[in-house]
Amino acid sequence: MTTRLRGTIALLVVSTLGAACTAPGEPTAASTTTITATTTATATAPTETVTPSPVTATETARPAAEPDAASTAVGSSPALAALGTLAVKGRAPKTGYDRAQFGQAWSDAVEVDGGRNGCDTRNDVLRRDLTGITLDPGTGGCVVLTGTLQDPFTGTTISFVRGQNTSREVQVDHLVALSNAWQTGAQQLGEQRREDFANDPLNLLAVQGSANAQKGDGDAATWLPRTAYRCEYAAGQIAVKQRYDLWVTPPERDALTRILGACPGQPLPTPAGTGVPPRGGA
Repeated sequence: MTTRLRGTIALLVVSTLGAACTAPGEPTAASTTTITATTTATATAPTETVTPSPVTATETARPAAEPDAASTAVGSSPALAALGTLAVKGRAPKTGYDRAQFGQAWSDAVEVDGGRNGCDTRNDVLRRDLTGITLDPGTGGCVVLTGTLQDPFTGTTISFVRGQNTSREVQVDHLVALSNAWQTGAQQLGEQRREDFANDPLNLLAVQGSANAQKGDGDAATWLPRTAYRCEYAAGQIAVKQRYDLWVTPPERDALTRILGACPGQPLPTPAGTGVPPRGGA
């Protein structure tokens, strides 16, 4: 028997013995290899194909096609651009608020337009906002006795007569109410700065008494004047909050954005444009 033939016979014997030593139902080495490969493929495949990326999940929940109203509108007017500079926060607690936190009502001891002119702030604003006024000569041209108000909040015309039962028909409103200011940053202002805020002509407007009562301490999200005056009203509130470093709440920001979206080019009022006339002037 040749050497090559012996080798062939030996290989056949080894293969036969390997097959005979395998228990019934137990896979051979070749089968084991195949099963292992199959198991690995099955275990790893879902990891590669099922796990979603955070970006995909976010885009599905909120399509990128929906624009943000505030971001698209900012820049269309000076007033709206100024709104974009204000901080947006929740309303702070009203704890500690009192009218006295803003100094004596209608004080003349302030560092804003009309301050230290010898007249109280209320009469300064009446001389500015009323027409056809008459002044009390005994007050050096300070106190308004009569006049006519074209009310910006309601559009009605009011004949003002100074008196115990009639003066309240015309009231001086804080565009940004004192309690609203307290809850949106004024707590951090110094005493003099808060007193200036309460007597700043930029923040004051002669209006119908009943409309002022309806407004209360509401912001733009809770109360608005007639439609024809809303653009100017919104711009005025923004100017005041910007000057005194106050913030707006998210609902307030959204309401101001909606209003000014319909007012292309709406200017921002300035202290120079809202100043009061000198004593004896109108």
